[in-house]
Amino acid sequence: MHARTRTWTAAVVDVVLVVAFATIGRSSHGEATSAAGVWTTAYPFLAGWLVGFLVVRAWRAPMRVWPTGVVVWVATVVVGLLLRVLTGQGDVSGDPLPLSFVIVATIVLAVFLVGWRAVVAAVTGARRSRRTRHPAAGR
Repeated sequence: MHARTRTWTAAVVDVVLVVAFATIGRSSHGEATSAAGVWTTAYPFLAGWLVGFLVVRAWRAPMRVWPTGVVVWVATVVVGLLLRVLTGQGDVSGDPLPLSFVIVATIVLAVFLVGWRAVVAAVTGARRSRRTRHPAAGR
């Protein structure tokens, strides 16, 4: 796959997964899953994703677990949660950042943003290993 294609593929997969995270969260709390509602929930995390993508220069190795996936995940969570607090989103009974939400967001976004890269690494590693052991099979 061409480098530019890998970068765009990784970016699209990440953005779709962040939007899925927001949609699932809204749905599980009985909130509207309209485009405006999902955007309101997703944009802090999308901003965090963009920060991570730029900081790690993800276009250099967009599908690597480390450092790309981990940096993108951490930035998505940290910046996303910070923006939610600063914009007054998610306040539950006076708690601007419920611990349960922090835990769920951290775990789900790890599975989403690091997980798909780990699957890609496992699949491509297995293919490489097979080609190394059986060179004729890789042709």
